[in-house]
Amino acid sequence: MGSCQDGSMHRVAIVVQPGIRGFDLAVITEVWGPDRTRLGVPRFELRRCAVDTGPITLPGGLTLAPDRGLDWLAGADLVVVPALAEPSDPTPEPVLAALREAHARGVPVAALCAGAFILAEAGLLAGRRAVTHWSLAPRLAARHPAVLVEDAPLYVEDSGLWTSAGVASGIDLCLHLVRRAHGAEAAAAIARSMVTGPFRTGDHAQYLDRPTPAADRTAEALAAVRERALRHLGEPLSVATLARWAGMSPRSFARHFVAATGTTPHRWLLAHRLDAARRLLERTDHPVPEVARRAGFASEVTFRQHFTSSVGLSPRAYRAAARPSAGPARPNPGDSVRNGS
Repeated sequence: MGSCQDGSMHRVAIVVQPGIRGFDLAVITEVWGPDRTRLGVPRFELRRCAVDTGPITLPGGLTLAPDRGLDWLAGADLVVVPALAEPSDPTPEPVLAALREAHARGVPVAALCAGAFILAEAGLLAGRRAVTHWSLAPRLAARHPAVLVEDAPLYVEDSGLWTSAGVASGIDLCLHLVRRAHGAEAAAAIARSMVTGPFRTGDHAQYLDRPTPAADRTAEALAAVRERALRHLGEPLSVATLARWAGMSPRSFARHFVAATGTTPHRWLLAHRLDAARRLLERTDHPVPEVARRAGFASEVTFRQHFTSSVGLSPRAYRAAARPSAGPARPNPGDSVRNGS
């Protein structure tokens, strides 16, 4: 993915214009801006790209100084689009044209929150899935009826175009993009420095009903089950097994699990097993069948199918991309597949 042949994303362009949300700008800058090489994170080149380099006024009395023109997008590995504070405000045609050109070159383009309106205005989302803040979803659908608007996921991808829901889900999407391009360890290091959770899959629900006091014991039981499952990812785990740990029937457990996490037990397990597999591929020389076994997949074939579908690379290609210049890692019999997120 991206313009780099190895799939990495070192050159990141923020598309800035008057009226963009300061929060979105801050999220993008915090993920790709600081030098975290001492933590094992690649060095990124983050540039603020605009129609011209004059000062830009943001809501809340802030002023932003772009440091590159839109022509810098031609060499970017990733283009990120902050939302406008007022989603219906028009975007200058040169910005829309630059986004269309970047996507045509195969560069991933990611829009945070109401940034989906900008991609839709550029004509990029017609006939494609997209998500925005749940409260804006009806408005996006009405304004751009050709867009396949969803109002539940935290973020979605369609044809190299990423969109995210509101506020904190922008962090989730940015970390997910780092994880896909540079591995779980890099994304986790950034998350730790930001003091945020390193892993939320896109199919988590945007909002969940607030638990009532009567549901506290159920929530605690489900949290304990998830913690136990993370310690035993390498073992066969069925919904019936998890339900038994929680002291519930499988049907009741599945219903409470979705209400608490926004995703099904099966999808939750799959996501964490894939993340565990990424860590093993990055940190060990275990053969792919052993990685599949340690991450809890029933067979190497099943593992390859899920991994390639999720990451976009085969397990061996992912390992090569994650450690292009490093010497071989040594297998550690004590390697854990537990993901603490």
